[in-house]
Amino acid sequence: MNIYYVNLFDYYGDLFTDKQKEYFIDYYFNNLTLQEIADNNNVSKNAVHKNIKDITKKLDYYESKLNLYSNKRKIEKLIENIDIN
Repeated sequence: MNIYYVNLFDYYGDLFTDKQKEYFIDYYFNNLTLQEIADNNNVSKNAVHKNIKDITKKLDYYESKLNLYSNKRKIEKLIENIDIN
């Protein structure tokens, strides 16, 4: 599931605030714990958890409406099935 959200973030990441992006990147890319992120940003662990949860919900919402990632996957599958000969 983490790879899925990383892929969605590649498409929709610019729709988030700088702080949201920082939390997401620290959590999914830098593999920091919620507590480490909270300590680095002088916020509560609960605030970080809430932000990460909100971001993943928004990523799911954006993908459900725009389907950029799923359409890319469909196109890749079609390309794989093209007979080059």
